[in-house]
Formats: sequence, C-alpha cells, structure tokens
Amino acid sequence: MKIYLLSLTLMLTLLASAQNPDYSLRTAWFTQNGSARNIATGGVMGSLGGEITANHVNPAGIGLFKTNEFVLSPGFLLNNNKFKYRGSDTLNNKNSFGYGASGVILSTGVNRKSKWTSSAFALSVNQLASYNNRIQFKGFNNMSSFSEQYLEELTRDLADTNAALSNYIFGSSLAFRTFLVDTANNASGNFIGYQSLVPISTGVNQSYDATTRGGYHEIALGVAGNMEDKMYVGGSLTIPVISYSRDLVYRETDATNDPNNQFSSFEFRETFTSQGLGIGAKIGTIYKPKEHWRIGFAFHTPQFITFKDRVRASMTANTESYAGIRSENSDNLNSGNPGNSNYNLVTPWRAIASASYVFREIKDTRRQRAFISADLEYVNYRGSRFSAEDKNDQALVNYYNLLNDVIKDTYKGNINFRLGGELKLHTIMFRLGGAYYGSPYAEEELKANRILATGGVGYRDKGIFIDLSYAHAFNRDVQFAYRLNDKPNTFAEQTGSRGSVMLTLGFKF
Repeated sequence: MKIYLLSLTLMLTLLASAQNPDYSLRTAWFTQNGSARNIATGGVMGSLGGEITANHVNPAGIGLFKTNEFVLSPGFLLNNNKFKYRGSDTLNNKNSFGYGASGVILSTGVNRKSKWTSSAFALSVNQLASYNNRIQFKGFNNMSSFSEQYLEELTRDLADTNAALSNYIFGSSLAFRTFLVDTANNASGNFIGYQSLVPISTGVNQSYDATTRGGYHEIALGVAGNMEDKMYVGGSLTIPVISYSRDLVYRETDATNDPNNQFSSFEFRETFTSQGLGIGAKIGTIYKPKEHWRIGFAFHTPQFITFKDRVRASMTANTESYAGIRSENSDNLNSGNPGNSNYNLVTPWRAIASASYVFREIKDTRRQRAFISADLEYVNYRGSRFSAEDKNDQALVNYYNLLNDVIKDTYKGNINFRLGGELKLHTIMFRLGGAYYGSPYAEEELKANRILATGGVGYRDKGIFIDLSYAHAFNRDVQFAYRLNDKPNTFAEQTGSRGSVMLTLGFKF
C-alpha cells in the first residue's frame, strides 16, 4: 500500500481536495436504519416483509401487503464518543435529529382468479446513515507531525519555490507561505529541498477537532408480487441523496517552549462540503417452504453516485523569531473561490440471506403471535470504485485508478449478523434484537466493529399503529489525523456509543 500512497501523494496537485480511501466508507459501513419496529428487532428484514423498511432491504417483503398504508418515522440520535490518542483520552457528545423509513404503500388487493394473488407498490425514503458527529482527540507526539505531509508532497514532487508558493493552495502552499515549511540550503547557501520547522524530536502537542454534518438518504420506488401466499418477488429502484460537511480545526504546539526550536504553534482550518446524487437497485425474494417458515434472499446492486465537493482552507503559524506569526488562506490564492472537485463513486454490492420462524403463521396477520428472525449480510467493502467525471483527463483517470488500488489494499469484505424477535399480546407488541457489524479494514491492527442491542414496544388496533424503539450501538473504529508514506501512521482509537430513538406512526387506508 505504501507504493500506492506515494503515487497518490505525487498527484495531489491534480485535485482541489483529493479523495482518500476513507471517503468510500461513508456510503458503505453503517448500521441498518428503518422504522421503529425494524430497529427494535435488530434490523431483521430479509425474510419478514409486511413492513415499509422492506423496500430498502428486501423489496419482496412489500408483496405481503394487501391493504394501503402510510408511515412516518421521526427519530433522535445521541452520540457519545471516546477517543484514545497516544495515551490521552478525550470525551465528547453530539445529539441530532434523524428519521427512519417513511412513505406510502399501495396494494392492488386480492385477485383470486390468478396465481399472482396480489401485488403492491411502495414509495419511501430512509436515512441510511447520519453524519452528524464530532471527532475530537489530542495527545503528545514525538514521532511525526501533520506538517510532514506537506514536506513529503513538495519533496517528492521536486517542486521549486514557485510551485511551492502557488500550486498547492489548499495545503502545502499555505504551509510554505506561513514558513511552517521552508527551504533547506546546504553550507554554500544553495537550495537542496524543504524542511519542517516543527521540532519532532522534542515533541508537539497535537489536537484534532472535526464537526461533521449531513446524511446518506435513499429514495426507493418498489414493486412486488405475491404468488399464492407462498412466493414473493420484488425490486426497487433507489436514488441515493448524500450531503456531507466537515469543519476541521487542527493544531500543533511546542511541548517544550524551547526558544531554540523557532516554533511555537500552527493551526490549520478546513471547511469541506460534498453533495452526491445517484441511482441503484435492489431485488429480492421471500419463500414459505412450509408452515411457520420464511426464507429470504436480497441483492443490492452497487449504487452509481456523482459527487460535487467544495473546500476552503487556511493556515496560521507562529515560528517566533524565525518569521513571527503568519497567516494565509486559499481564498487569497484562488480569487476568493472554493476548490472544486467533481467525480463518481460506485458503492459496494451487498447480499442478504435470511430466515424467519413465525408462530401461528396464518393469513390473518392480526392473529399471529410471535416471530424470531435472523439476517446474514455480506458487504464487499473493497469493491468501492472512484472515477473521473472527465474521462478525457488522463491524469485524473490515472489518479483514480491508483486510489482504487489503495481501496482494494485497505479494505476487505465482511459479514454482518442481525437477530431479533417480537411477542404479540393482542394489540400490544414487545420486541428485542441485536446485531454485529464486522470490520471493513484489511489490516488486523485496525480494530473496528459495531455491536447493537435493541428493543421496543408497539400498538396496533383498527388500522392505526404506533411503534417506539431504542437501539444502543457500541462502536469501535479508528481515526487518522493525517497519513504519511515514510513513517508508521498513528491513529486515534475510537470507542463509545450511539443511541437511536425512533417513533413510527402509521395508518391503513
């Protein structure tokens, strides 16, 4: 992977804000969201059906509807983050509103003259992932500095001083203009390269603080058919709509206050926004081989998404007696305009196999008493692929080919498991569930997983239903402040949790 990262570093000048492998995880590694009923049962929807969330998981499930239904699912998210970075712990929390599967289902009713007993259509929207969060960590580092990524870029690109001043306006040029990175000369005073003024050997205090906002939303138009209440087949056309923003503040300060270091501190700020719109599809089937049992299978095709990114950046450095306090920003170097980057992303494909056991499985669902269900989902995380919007720009094409090689080297496919059940007592229902989401990272050193514990209650009577759920996710992940080619990369270990409260209101008509 080092070879690929080196090649990417040499090409960063091609893009205003170069994409990195982490971007692909935003549209790939997330826990399943849906209605309150679906969340309360751990997200099991591969073989159950009869629920609006099925339009986003296994569209065959909407084939179980024989009446019309309208559903609305508002929610609330509670993030509690813990970060451990080079021996220092940081805690923070950030809460936000969200929503689950909402929309309308229309059924054609029962047709007893055909093997196709009924069919149904669904139009729904679901928030697949929420990006509202705060990533914050700090610690002492005497191994590397954020500034070294600029030093690597200038050195490996063989950049002269004119290039250093003007060609890297969202990174290295800011560092060069504020004297955080400066020229290095030999004994004769001749230019031989670049140096960072950060005193790595004596160490610096580092601080990373990023506030992120937005979400991964999906509009789904689905249709499904019911063959004699034994076989259900369906498909949905999906439209992903993505909004993401990040306000980043990164600081390094001299840990010794030694005046001989000629460095006191620097601060880098970046405002980044990304908007995406795409298309995809989901197909599936549910089969009842015998009384009580349902078997389901669904396949999610890769989604093709076009992104438009915008970025602004600034740098303030205090090199004390060397150059004093200097500031620069990308607007000054880019006529007041943000940096623009347009590209495409193909998300990983998914496959879901599921089985359910329904107690008292009869056609009148009002008389069913309970169920237990399990989903097994495979996600090919290493299958994400970036591409240039301008196919005639060979330099960009080459850049994205290298980025895709890094993705294949960084990630792997893995399995997610979900288990849940429901007990029905006349008009009141009680639900419990759980789920495990495996790590997307190929390197064993990068420990990551997500474990969910879920539960909820529901009420159904006379065509009206109200469901309330709570899901508690125990998160484990890693966060990189920066990446270098010549040194081992250091990262923050992220733990903590996310709570999700969901309320679903609906009625049949």
